[in-house]
Amino acid sequence: MLRKALNHTCSKNHLPLATLRIIPVRLSLCNSTRSFTACTPAMTPMEPSPAVKAKKLINFLRGWPSAHTLPSELLKSASNRVLSNSDIFVPGLQYGPDPGFQPLREELAQLLSGYYDTKPDPERICITGGASQSIANLLQSFTEPVFTKAVWAVTPVYYLACPIFEDAGFKGRLKAVPEDKEGIDLEFLETGLKAFQDKLDPTEEPVFKDPQDTARKLYRHVIYVVPTSANPSGKTMTYKRRLDLVQLARKYNCLIICDDVYDFLQWPVVDAANTSSKPLPRTKPLPLLADIDFQLGPSLHDTARSDGKWFGHAISNGSFSKIIAPGMRTGWVQGTRDFAHGTAQTGASKSGGAPSHFSATVIYEMMRNGDVARHIDGTCRPDLQRRHALLMGAIHKKLDKFGIDVLDGNVGEDGKVTYGGYFVWITFLHGPAAKDIAQRAMEDENLLVPAGSTFSVKGDDQAVDLENCVRLCYSWEDDKDLLEGIDRLERVIDSLQSGRSHASQGQDLKRRQLDKFA
Repeated sequence: MLRKALNHTCSKNHLPLATLRIIPVRLSLCNSTRSFTACTPAMTPMEPSPAVKAKKLINFLRGWPSAHTLPSELLKSASNRVLSNSDIFVPGLQYGPDPGFQPLREELAQLLSGYYDTKPDPERICITGGASQSIANLLQSFTEPVFTKAVWAVTPVYYLACPIFEDAGFKGRLKAVPEDKEGIDLEFLETGLKAFQDKLDPTEEPVFKDPQDTARKLYRHVIYVVPTSANPSGKTMTYKRRLDLVQLARKYNCLIICDDVYDFLQWPVVDAANTSSKPLPRTKPLPLLADIDFQLGPSLHDTARSDGKWFGHAISNGSFSKIIAPGMRTGWVQGTRDFAHGTAQTGASKSGGAPSHFSATVIYEMMRNGDVARHIDGTCRPDLQRRHALLMGAIHKKLDKFGIDVLDGNVGEDGKVTYGGYFVWITFLHGPAAKDIAQRAMEDENLLVPAGSTFSVKGDDQAVDLENCVRLCYSWEDDKDLLEGIDRLERVIDSLQSGRSHASQGQDLKRRQLDKFA
């Protein structure tokens, strides 16, 4: 049966069965670890040799929080308090209200107000099942595969967002937008938006959604960005670029979905010798695009509505995954009141209420007594600041000689240099190609390094050149493994640039012969 299935697969992909090997593969990706048997072309990265396998796998791909930062004791205490109080656990264990657990909405409003100097308003917030699930729900409620023309994504992009957009009917209509030092390239974006605008039929109606649904609105375009400490580039969009992007969205009736998952995870850039395990003073984030849009008031598209609803053009997609734990599967959307209400009207939420309802009660209890804020400033940020400083020190010591471009920090309007998030993006100005780095790293060093092409927009892969780029995550591996990983990467780059052979050189001829099947 297996051989029959392989023959079908190989025929479909124009590959002779002789070119394939059955390889047990254990993949450790950003969101899952699964074992399976893969039908793999022999020209793909080989398994490490037995000698290389003796080395511990170092994984620069996995974007998870380090296990020692997970607040298990805080969660245990909060859960005990919740389950000991019938006023909380009875509603918490039942179906929840569509917009989410109200006490959590209120605590979140206060937290966001403290960070961004805005007026707290829980009615602008809807609780979600985390950032990824939230994007899927937003696309269900606020887009339509015919009426909504395209999804525009800053590139390099958080690559696991692409399948979410494709599942919503936008396969083949994802558009890559490059970025510069300030963030998204607005001239490039507006050129693309205008090309669609010139062809729009103003009388066009949605085909698959009810145009009379006043609880929600359908947008002409979606713009997807990670404005602060972007995954994968690490860049933070400047305030001026944020304002200009919001103005552009208001002009062309776009919805900006902002993954604001790293806003609370920023810190002053220092060298490794000056890091500390003590709690860090709060680093004030730039204004949310959702707040900038809100402060500008209704757009012409909003005021043109006969029902008086104000949905706005930018929303903040927040998550507790990075500041508490991914397994809590809880986040929030913040926008206008009408947008938050519309999000709560998504069918999946109407049937049973807001997702992750019990988790929301536990998080509320942690927030209520200050545990979340203390965990962010006392554990998450100091840990990430130290890891980032260690990694950057090693990168400059070991890799500068090869000719690289890497962002050390984001300079604010006050001149202070900060960094944040989980990732560092490196461009090898003189090569080698990232796909060769990724392959050689795994084969010779048991080192998992994702190539830049991983972070291209599906279907628009050639729009932005990521050929010589790699992304390194510093949140997962231990300190010593971060340093060892850079030592291994140095050997890989040195061997590639010098043209030396490597552990799998016996496969080189065979791999070249198989290039015709690529």
